[in-house]
Amino acid sequence: MEYKNVTGHIYDIQGYAVHDGPGIRTTVYTKGCPLHCLWCHSPESQHHEFELGYLPLKCIGTELCQNACINACPEAALSRDEAVQALDGSGSIQKAKIDREKCTSCLKCAGACITKALYSAGWDTTVDEVYDRVMKDRGFFQNGGGITISGGEAMAQFEFTYNLAKRLKDSGIHICLDTTGFAATKLFEEIMPYIDLYLYDIKHMDTAMHKKLTGVGNELILSNARFLAEHGGALQIRVPVIPKLTDKETNLRQTAEFCVSLGEAVKLVQLLPYHKAGRMKYDRLGWRYKLTNVEPPEEAFMQNALELFQSFGLNCQLH
Repeated sequence: MEYKNVTGHIYDIQGYAVHDGPGIRTTVYTKGCPLHCLWCHSPESQHHEFELGYLPLKCIGTELCQNACINACPEAALSRDEAVQALDGSGSIQKAKIDREKCTSCLKCAGACITKALYSAGWDTTVDEVYDRVMKDRGFFQNGGGITISGGEAMAQFEFTYNLAKRLKDSGIHICLDTTGFAATKLFEEIMPYIDLYLYDIKHMDTAMHKKLTGVGNELILSNARFLAEHGGALQIRVPVIPKLTDKETNLRQTAEFCVSLGEAVKLVQLLPYHKAGRMKYDRLGWRYKLTNVEPPEEAFMQNALELFQSFGLNCQLH
């Protein structure tokens, strides 16, 4: 099958993924997303451009590396932080400190950092490079496993995602596309022959609330779900349950009704309870996390939500 070896921006490739579709999978994470969900657990996925990340725990002190990062920065955005005790008890050290207002994410400091405390959130790669990497995991793709192309929003880099899917399809591997559904319908039509299952997010049924929570309305998302269902697409619907934002019974009930309206195309509905796992990523990028007062939903609430969806005859599970 002919394909183009185009270049894309990704921020991770994870092997042995068991939450990104059926079986054991390898997930390719692309950068860039038109949605900016308040609860996003992968903020490094939102911007298409590469960003500077910082893990202070890895910093061994600017003196030991001879101020390599500070000297590399053309914007004078890096300086020495206040002295702290070294983890090995050898004395005090001064770690790097970033002035995010000055930083332009040129990433020259990341190139100079010997411990990778400063790093690039994302890198360039090609279809062939990704193919060669994920095929190393092929022996694990048993019992319906395979490759998941995720994001961000993978459809936001359509040429890369489309050609990667074509390249993988030739190998007979099961392919999932993890998507928000927010892309032109014609693009979904083009990529359909190469996707076996869509992991499809339904974040909120009210378009005004959807826009408040994600930055975009939901009309295109819902219409694309209908298009895929009507044209033979298999859907695994994912419903984030975020306390005070998406967890109202009215919204959950309307979401269940929408899933039912898609008919046999919906193979599974997964309820995704809010978690805190991604909060530290905001610190690494110098971002402010907006849901600091939100706690994960209680187990009893999630069980009731599960029973609500099951009462509609849907195959539903807690993620």
